[in-house]
Amino acid sequence: MTQPSPGEPYGRLDMNDAHSCRSGARPRRSVTAPLRRAARWLLNDPRTFESPADAHARRVDPLRAAPFVALHAACALVAVVGVSPVALSVCAALYVSRMFFITAFYHRYFSHRAFRASRGVTLAMAVLGCTAGQRGPLWWAGHHRVHHQTSDTPDDPHSPRHRGRWFSHTLWFLTPESFATRVERVRDWMRYPELRVVERIDWLPFVALGAACAGLGGWLGSARPELGTSAGQMFVWGFAVSTVLLYHATYTINSLAHGWGSRRYDTPDDSRNNALLAAVTLGEGWHNNHHRYPAAARQGFRWWELDPTWTGLRLLAALGLISHLTPVPARVLDEMRARSGRLGEASPPGPAPRRRSPR
Repeated sequence: MTQPSPGEPYGRLDMNDAHSCRSGARPRRSVTAPLRRAARWLLNDPRTFESPADAHARRVDPLRAAPFVALHAACALVAVVGVSPVALSVCAALYVSRMFFITAFYHRYFSHRAFRASRGVTLAMAVLGCTAGQRGPLWWAGHHRVHHQTSDTPDDPHSPRHRGRWFSHTLWFLTPESFATRVERVRDWMRYPELRVVERIDWLPFVALGAACAGLGGWLGSARPELGTSAGQMFVWGFAVSTVLLYHATYTINSLAHGWGSRRYDTPDDSRNNALLAAVTLGEGWHNNHHRYPAAARQGFRWWELDPTWTGLRLLAALGLISHLTPVPARVLDEMRARSGRLGEASPPGPAPRRRSPR
């Protein structure tokens, strides 16, 4: 079967295929076709992400889910490799650092442009974000922008209201309809060739991190045997366990922060503020605040609302690496004070009436 050409969305048959069809036999397929498809998958080639039929668009693709499942299965190896203080320390450090890369870089910068950075720093942020294993920055930002424009409507890629909490938590990105980068939503970033390159090889920093963890464990096991670690132990704890914890903490903002918590603002969606989720996601749990004014670099609008990502961004600004952090407008803060004074912060009895929220 030859590749589709313009005007031929379903491709065309070559002479061998046509003869096979006339004779009733199945069209012959090249033995290299699976290899070509795998290569395109690894390079995020758009030809790999053709629009699927509606019946299959929201079904989990087993091939795409296999690495995700394998990473979870690797966590069971803790019973084999054991544990050590140094392995737990690396696990915690990689969880916190990569959570910051997602919340500060992928979310507040690439998705909402809540501050400014040079092209060199932008490239560094893109590569560091890839170590979290959550696809590339443009894929992440494109889908997140769709979420904000369609939040908790049937067009939202991961709305618990319409697709269920489990689908919104972890299944949505394993379906064919969510594979492709929403290029039309990130044209502001697509003009940078270095970001397009990172998007093509977004898996490489992630894999390199896993190899680095194993290498570190192997070196420490040899140079510092009293630490009680090894290549396998460091890989399992530092890479697999920390990544799975990072995954599910991040996903709670899609699944739990659109249903559990308080509503300070009458936004046209189901977003909630949740202090527990804010603690495990470095400040992302103040989700109702965020949906009220997504462009702000901070999400904890009050002094007591824990937002470590905001603290980290201020540190980067003090070092001169980023600038122009977007503040929360006075009118939004005044609205918060007025509403809190009248109603407290209890959730209203039902979802707010729909209207467009600012991006």
